[in-house]
Amino acid sequence: MFDYLLTEEQLKIKEEVRDLVRWVPREMILAMDRDEIKFPKEFLKEAARRSLFGIRYPKKWGGREMDWVTTCMALEEVGTLGYEFACVFGVGAELVCDAIILHGTDAQKEKYVKPLLRGELFAAECLTEPTGGSDFFGSRSRAEDKGDYFLLNGQKRFIVGGEGADFFLVYAVTDPNVRPQEGITAFIVDRGPGVETKYLYGLMGCRGGGTARLLFRDVKVPRENVIGRVNGAYDVFNTMMIPERLGTAAMTIGAARPALEIATSYTSRRKAFGQVINRFQGVSFQVAEAAMLLDAARAMVYATARAVDAKVNPRRIRRMVSETKKFVTESCQKVVHNSMQVLGGIGYTNILPVERICRDIRLASIWTGSNEVMSMIVAHEWYREYLQQKQARQARNFAADAEEAFAEDEIIYE
Repeated sequence: MFDYLLTEEQLKIKEEVRDLVRWVPREMILAMDRDEIKFPKEFLKEAARRSLFGIRYPKKWGGREMDWVTTCMALEEVGTLGYEFACVFGVGAELVCDAIILHGTDAQKEKYVKPLLRGELFAAECLTEPTGGSDFFGSRSRAEDKGDYFLLNGQKRFIVGGEGADFFLVYAVTDPNVRPQEGITAFIVDRGPGVETKYLYGLMGCRGGGTARLLFRDVKVPRENVIGRVNGAYDVFNTMMIPERLGTAAMTIGAARPALEIATSYTSRRKAFGQVINRFQGVSFQVAEAAMLLDAARAMVYATARAVDAKVNPRRIRRMVSETKKFVTESCQKVVHNSMQVLGGIGYTNILPVERICRDIRLASIWTGSNEVMSMIVAHEWYREYLQQKQARQARNFAADAEEAFAEDEIIYE
């Protein structure tokens, strides 16, 4: 985040996160990219030891009672290590925790949130299925009510932490006879009998996070592990879209930052045609565009985080979060593209980490809801908001501010 927009306490936490970033050994980053580390438990334990998990949650559950602005700042800083570090950091300590903190019982918080934020347990979110990614309500996983427990069967895929997590936030259909929005339940599912890590994916980037396909076969889930209410997962899902998408935007800024810094340093020293190449507009203008996009992306994250903290209208939040996720991820991918371009051939090798950053950051516009879905949401909410505002107040008719605004038979709607 911009330092001048942060409080003294937030700046202190930023330095704590940067200390964590400095602590991470180079070999851990390389071993994750080689898939030698399947899930970075040592990193997560160290982050928890430094009380950097769950920054915005109540202290009674192990958090620090800060806000979304602070959380976005922390996610950006963690992202500088590599996109997958921020992914595993955010999935457990933000996504799964958020669901339990906002919708769970005190007993669930005591049993799952406290040890998770202490680094004693690890969690993963199970939403995507083999037959549906963006179509959340097309879930085919089923949980049959057996009284004291539910019997869970189904599959989930592309689960960050599927290899390594101790418990899972799982969405499953509990009433197939109603609209999908009214028949899905969210559960806490412990790793145990019937829970199988079926397949580990060979990913283009973002390796080392234990991304797996999970199989649930006749898993007994205690009724007390329902998050919220039975058939009430729609409410959980709606609130989860904030940490999923706003968190994604913040961490993507962090992932792109090193690429621009490396490109800036290289082009300030590399010489061609008798001079340093940052004197050529073909180079310096691409760096300038990247810097501009990174600042614009950060400003958008900050504005949206402030809106969430201020608890503005949820429909407005839905639009802003979707706009932010789309704009920031695409802008940061352009930042990395420009950075690689001005590095030339050396940027396409593993002499520099920009090629890894390029592979990693490609995920940003796909996961947590593709950017095409973000556009659908933004369009829907924008039109709805416009019509509501038009009906609610006497606004100036801007269309009338033209010389021939009232010309007959010119503006035809049907």
